[in-house]
Amino acid sequence: MTGQTAPPTFTKAEMMIVAAARELAPQRVCFVGVGLPNIAVNLAKRTVAPDLELVYEAGVFGARPARLPLSIGDPTIVTGATAVTSMFELFTFYLQGGLIDVGFLGAAQIDRFGNINTTVIGDYDEPTTRLPGSGGACEIAINARQVFVIMRQSRRSFVESIDFRTSPGNLGGGENAARIRSEQGWLGRGPSVVVTDLGIYHFDDGEMRLDSLHPGATLEEARTTIGWDLRTATTIEATPPPTDEELRLIREELDPGGAYTR
Repeated sequence: MTGQTAPPTFTKAEMMIVAAARELAPQRVCFVGVGLPNIAVNLAKRTVAPDLELVYEAGVFGARPARLPLSIGDPTIVTGATAVTSMFELFTFYLQGGLIDVGFLGAAQIDRFGNINTTVIGDYDEPTTRLPGSGGACEIAINARQVFVIMRQSRRSFVESIDFRTSPGNLGGGENAARIRSEQGWLGRGPSVVVTDLGIYHFDDGEMRLDSLHPGATLEEARTTIGWDLRTATTIEATPPPTDEELRLIREELDPGGAYTR
């Protein structure tokens, strides 16, 4: 039949990972978390950013993992690394030393200013869900020059007010955030990119702005899966779909079991 659009040959998760990887093209040193950030960053290193230096919380700088690490303690992350140090040395001399260009994080909740919750859902003393907590995310959010976030979009995760501020974002807006970061002596400029399964967001005066919609996603869908009045670019771009090579790398090398991409 004519007039019908063929269904996409990729999942929403695959599109999200590809879009996030492409955002890393101009970056040089990336402090990466586990899960979706891990896949996106390793895809970037295989495609748009071959010289990207990967930094893992366990104390590894310049990691070149032969396969996707299962955790920050996976032995594969030391393969070909520039340096293997203690966590204290990594955070003190590299992160707090201003050597990290971008920190790539996930989140359970995020607000319009890029503040992140990975601690609890509900009241802190009696939460409905207790999450893993900060790990190194708070320090990364404070001291990496930029912060990228990757997460699936829903009204449960993109909320007007997060239940707990694990990692600071733009703390009420661009001007306030810049002042607070300066007063506290933080090195980073805060969040600059949020990639979801629907689109790509950048920040305008400290607030999230939708700049691109993925194939199949609509503006109405983006608006109804977010907990505030969505700010949008004057012209919303269409995210280019994944290439065959990007999909091959995800499916055959990075997540062959489909743990994150189904």
